[in-house]
Amino acid sequence: MNLIKQYLALCWFKVSPLDLPRSTLFFRLNLVFNFFIYFFIHFNMTDEIESITEVIIETLLTLGFIAFTLALHRTMYTYIQVCSAVFFCENVIAVLLIPIMFWATIAEDWLSYGVLLLILLWNWAMIAGIFKKIMNINILAGMVMSLFYILFSFGGGFAINSLISG
Repeated sequence: MNLIKQYLALCWFKVSPLDLPRSTLFFRLNLVFNFFIYFFIHFNMTDEIESITEVIIETLLTLGFIAFTLALHRTMYTYIQVCSAVFFCENVIAVLLIPIMFWATIAEDWLSYGVLLLILLWNWAMIAGIFKKIMNINILAGMVMSLFYILFSFGGGFAINSLISG
């Protein structure tokens, strides 16, 4: 529970992922939780096989993007902390996203879609903050890195899965 409180400060842009404790168990738990929550989200939009393959591809692309970025920056020793930070932030957003997606689907009004957009922008900002702090870059560069991350992991996951499922 203490690790959750420490990592929750990432959502409010108060800490750097590099200042947080390194825990492989916390990383694994976030990874598993991320898989199941995104599977739940995808399963409600597509069938089970397509959902499983897309979430697996997205997860692998996320892990690969972080590894590639850290390798280029010569900071692979922070891999567990950075992956934990990214997955934790993604998990917080996903937990908030589920009821908002149901609300937007049922209500179909501008307020529900506006809240959905705000949550997605918050996710973009959190990931940008993580990249900004781990790479010691300015906020604009962090936002560009975050955009590349989102396009690569989620867009790439969708594209690859579309090619596979044909």
